[in-house]
Amino acid sequence: MWADLELDGLDVLVVGSAQGTRRVRARVEHAGGRVMLVGAAQALELLSASDRAVGLVVWVEGPESARAEGRALARIRRLPVTCAPAATTTGTVTLVGGGPGRTDLLTLAGQAALADADVVLFDRLGPQESLADLAPGARLIDVGKAPGHHPIPQPEIEAMLIEHARAGAHVVRLKGGDPFVFGRGSEEVRACARAGVPVTVVPGVSSAIAVPGAAGIPVTHRGLSRSLTIVSGHVPFEPQEYAHLHGVGGTLVILMGVNTLIQVCTGLLRAGMPPDVPLALVERGFLPGQRTTVTTVAEVVRRGGMQHATSPAVVVIGAVVALAESSVWEDLARTVEGAA
Repeated sequence: MWADLELDGLDVLVVGSAQGTRRVRARVEHAGGRVMLVGAAQALELLSASDRAVGLVVWVEGPESARAEGRALARIRRLPVTCAPAATTTGTVTLVGGGPGRTDLLTLAGQAALADADVVLFDRLGPQESLADLAPGARLIDVGKAPGHHPIPQPEIEAMLIEHARAGAHVVRLKGGDPFVFGRGSEEVRACARAGVPVTVVPGVSSAIAVPGAAGIPVTHRGLSRSLTIVSGHVPFEPQEYAHLHGVGGTLVILMGVNTLIQVCTGLLRAGMPPDVPLALVERGFLPGQRTTVTTVAEVVRRGGMQHATSPAVVVIGAVVALAESSVWEDLARTVEGAA
């Protein structure tokens, strides 16, 4: 409810303690309202007085009898009344997969976690455009990493999660894609568990599957590919690893592989991959400026890499890439790009 609430200039009566109402107060202020924090007895006095202007009553804590009386008084004055849960003193951490970066690809569970957050630590590849509305009143902390640039080391991020949770906050760690697909989510879960901090995980739409689809490339297709291998291209592979990757067949998807693409393609060719195997590079999938370049593994080596390619990008290698050039898939890709 808080993401769409407009309370500009309204006095909002918030009933409860400072600790229990901290989350509600942050959301009211984010929506433009002026908070009047009172206990249950004082709330009944104010609702009984006809000379006090109140635009909304949010009942968080207090005896049920007082809450019922407050509802009756508010009804007489035709004031809207809503209830909200009290913030707990025990902090928690929720790892949320944000998907490829477009807000409407964030899961319902992810949105619910953000709406309940006191603190959000977010990456550069997660949905950021509407983050202030998705997590109204929450403290937003950018801990994103870019290729070759890690301003906040991973151990420090884990320490921040634990510190805020121990202070009683609900901390959301918002990541791009899925937390457990090259997102170091398992490291953060282990750090929280060792510190005794409760942690839950909300899966996300993985860019390894979704971004090729945005370009009209299905990662599996009957008669073309019945297997999918997802690898990180952050560091080039050893010679024997290229042999295994080629030997599996099917579709190969490479994440974080822009800077090592020429080394990877060279290694695959040396391992016996046919030079005419199609390759697609999909940049900024589902985001404004999405671009797909279709070529072959050998052509990437001949050109010395993919000129002017930038991250974030997903590399797809395999026969399914050819489907992106058929008319039906081109229409699909244009539809997705238009919605970005």
